[in-house]
Amino acid sequence: MSNNTSTPTYYHGTKARLKSGDLIEPGFKSNYGSQRIAKFVYFTETLEAATWGAELAQGEGEEAIYLVEPIGSFEDDPNLTDKKFPGNPTKSYRTGSPLRVIGLVHDWQGHSKEQLSAMKENLERIKAMGIEAIEE
Repeated sequence: MSNNTSTPTYYHGTKARLKSGDLIEPGFKSNYGSQRIAKFVYFTETLEAATWGAELAQGEGEEAIYLVEPIGSFEDDPNLTDKKFPGNPTKSYRTGSPLRVIGLVHDWQGHSKEQLSAMKENLERIKAMGIEAIEE
């Protein structure tokens, strides 16, 4: 008899330097958009979404993807779900509670320069239109 009660793996992409045991908490400047104080912390079950998070984070630090565990409740990220994609295909979430860093992902592949450039151009177009992330 199989006992499949495995917990999903969660990732957080950033340019911040973190270590196991550190907490990633709301209340700091967002890595994205106008860098207002973030009400939520974002994370994902997919390495692809975490890769975008690391690559698009503002700042000069080295891109990193961390394994994290949510400490409190969380919900689907409305920026990537029903507003843009039906359901939650990117398995992206947000929480008003901290995330605990439990490790570093060492073996991940970034996007091509062309893909990254196209994504940044698209984000600049959205920013020019005055569209910000959803922060209810």
